[in-house]
Amino acid sequence: MQDDVTAHIVEVLLINPSPRDLKRIAAARTSNLEAYELLLGGRELWRRSERHANAEARALVERAFSLDPKFAPAPALLALIHSHDYINEWTDSPQRSFQGSWDCAAKAIELDEANPHAHFAMAVAMLWGRRHDEALSEAERAIALGPNLSGARSVRGLILHYSGQSQQAFVSFDQSTTLDPFHLDFVSHFRAQALYAMGSFAEAAACLRRRILSRPKSTASRVLLAACYGQMGRVEEAHEAWREALRVKPGYSLDQRRKLLPYKNPEDFEKVVEGLRKAGLPEE
Repeated sequence: MQDDVTAHIVEVLLINPSPRDLKRIAAARTSNLEAYELLLGGRELWRRSERHANAEARALVERAFSLDPKFAPAPALLALIHSHDYINEWTDSPQRSFQGSWDCAAKAIELDEANPHAHFAMAVAMLWGRRHDEALSEAERAIALGPNLSGARSVRGLILHYSGQSQQAFVSFDQSTTLDPFHLDFVSHFRAQALYAMGSFAEAAACLRRRILSRPKSTASRVLLAACYGQMGRVEEAHEAWREALRVKPGYSLDQRRKLLPYKNPEDFEKVVEGLRKAGLPEE
């Protein structure tokens, strides 16, 4: 029925699609309704950005992929779920989670090279593998194939930030939030990172406070907020933000984040440490 509706719209709009276009339209779908519903459920759980929800999402999407092994969006989403585990340290084996993100993204591209979600997932995997230029190319490919895919635009901005081009990142962040306002809390943190790198500490702090309201368990936002306050000389507020970060995640380690975050120039992360140091906070 979806194919019939699509064909009718194409006919009414007098669009002349090529055979490749028609193949791309059909490729993202599955004839298995259960697999499709499992994918939607997994996507909503993944978007919560919480450890247990991410584990539940993985189980649902793995089930979807087992029901339809040719359904490219399933391994694409699995790649993002594995990336979440790796980035947030929600895994006992970071290397396995990282490899899972890479393998699933590659599988999605193999199943459907024209699927924007597959290239978005690969862009994320490549960024955290510190392959910045290749990650940017994958993000651009995802945007070309799916102009309305907000995640691809936000990750393009994040790649630019981690590559030392924070000023250029804002266009991508603005496009992402315009396309998907419900994705705003993630982009608020990304925007704050870029603002901090540019020395706009008060504006970065405002973004982070908004992010914390929507994601109270965000350790990363609280730590960066503490650094902002340190840079502004607001020592007591810096200490409060730091205490809250450790309450949310008692085992938080700056050294671990230093190793994990994919800054092209390691000195960019040290600017965050500098803010904490100015507030008299311990580095560990």
